[in-house]
Amino acid sequence: MKNNMVECKNVSYKYENNEDKTFNLALDDININVPKGEFLVILGRNGSGKSTFAKHINALMIPTTGNVIVDGLDTLDENNVWTIRNKAGMVFQNPDNQLVATIVEEDVAFGPENLGVESSEIRKRVDDSLKEVDMYDYRKHAPHLLSGGQKQRVAIAGTLAMKPECIIFDESTAMLDPLGRSEVINTIENLNNNSNMTIILITHYMEEAIGADRIIVMDEGKVINQGSPREVFKEVEIMKQIGLDVPQMVELAYELRKSGIDIKSDILTIDEMVNELCRLK
Repeated sequence: MKNNMVECKNVSYKYENNEDKTFNLALDDININVPKGEFLVILGRNGSGKSTFAKHINALMIPTTGNVIVDGLDTLDENNVWTIRNKAGMVFQNPDNQLVATIVEEDVAFGPENLGVESSEIRKRVDDSLKEVDMYDYRKHAPHLLSGGQKQRVAIAGTLAMKPECIIFDESTAMLDPLGRSEVINTIENLNNNSNMTIILITHYMEEAIGADRIIVMDEGKVINQGSPREVFKEVEIMKQIGLDVPQMVELAYELRKSGIDIKSDILTIDEMVNELCRLK
C-alpha cells in the first residue's frame, strides 16, 4: 500500500549462537504496518527484538523469512538497499559514533557530500537541517564540546540533510541526562508535527511514549500489544508481567484504584491527574 512507509509481512529473524551453534529467534513472524506520517513508539525489555526490528527497516539486517517493504521497496532486493537507507534514516544510541567532522556544519554536510549532492544544495540542506533541530547557532562549533543532547540533535540534523522520509531512533536518548532527553524528544515531536516525518522511536523511557500516535509492545520477538498510549498503558498488569514500567501518572492511578479510589485507569499526564483528583472532592 502506497500510504504505508513500512510493511513487515510475516518477518522472522534467526541468529546463530556462536558458543553452542544453536539458533535464537529474535523476531518471530511479526506483521507491522507503519503509515506515512505516523509517530510510532516500540517498547520492550532488552532482548525483546525491538532493535532487531529497527535494523530491518534500514536494511542493516535482512529477514530470515518474510518481507520488509520500505516505501514500496523490498529490503531483500540488494539493488534497493541504498535507496531504502536514504528513505529511512537512522539515529543510534551514542551520538559520538555518528559525528565524523571537527565542525558541526561539516558533520551535517558529510552525508549529502557522499551522495554527490551539489555544493549549493548541500549548503541549503545543512542550514535548513540545523535550524530544524535548533542548532543553527552552533554551526561553527566543535561537536566534542557540545552537551550530549546537543550532539544528538546534530546527529539528527546529519540524518535530516539526507532528506529521509522516515527516521528510526534506536534508543537515541539512552545515554543522555533528563535535559538532553527532553531536547531530543521535543525535536522528534516537532519533526513529526511540523514536517509530517514518519518517526519510529525505540525507547526504554515510558514518558517518551506518551506523545506517540501508537505504541507497539514487543516481547520475545513477538508483538504482544499495540494501540494508543492510553490503550496500552492502562494494561498495567501486562506491562509489569514482561518487566516494563508505565508512566508515573499511570502508576499512581493504578495504585489509587487498587486502594479503592474510583479514578480513571487511562490517566497519562499530571494535568489529567490533577483534574481527576479535583473531581473526586
